[in-house]
Amino acid sequence: MFNDNVYKDKMAKTIDLFSKELSSLRTGRANASMLDLIKVDVYGQKMPINQLATITVPEPRIINVQVWDINNVALIDSAIKKSELGLNPQIDGQLMRLPIPDLNEERRSELKKIIKSTGEKCKVSIRNIRREANDEIKKLLKAKEISEDDEKKSEKNIQNLTDTNIKLIDEKVISKEKEIMTI
Repeated sequence: MFNDNVYKDKMAKTIDLFSKELSSLRTGRANASMLDLIKVDVYGQKMPINQLATITVPEPRIINVQVWDINNVALIDSAIKKSELGLNPQIDGQLMRLPIPDLNEERRSELKKIIKSTGEKCKVSIRNIRREANDEIKKLLKAKEISEDDEKKSEKNIQNLTDTNIKLIDEKVISKEKEIMTI
């Protein structure tokens, strides 16, 4: 018997990951999740900044990173500078201040391209999950575990699920673009 819940979960996880990636994009307002995707090479492995420091947003245009181990300050500093965020940390002992500069027109256009490309990658992932589900349906039909009616019904359900998720991705892309263009 075909179980579409497995594929529903996979698509939901893909959408969650996409949402996290979108929230890490800089919009002009400080947001602690902007640093979520930056990994720092410490203790022989890559770790997210929030496992090495306390991240706070005291003002709308500043992120504070209170590093726990003074030896990691330089490593975190270089990881932030290498990221695509365009931030320049100001270091004061173990405290790093990240002023969020205003977005210029060029950077906004760049961010729109990044958002669109991230959205497209997410859509490709959703379509790959659909293909995987359809392949399983075909195998079950071939093995005579489901009828042709069940095959059609299952394929239709998977297609509806795919359409719904792709529409959701489009909405998230449009919403994030508006956010970037209005700030």
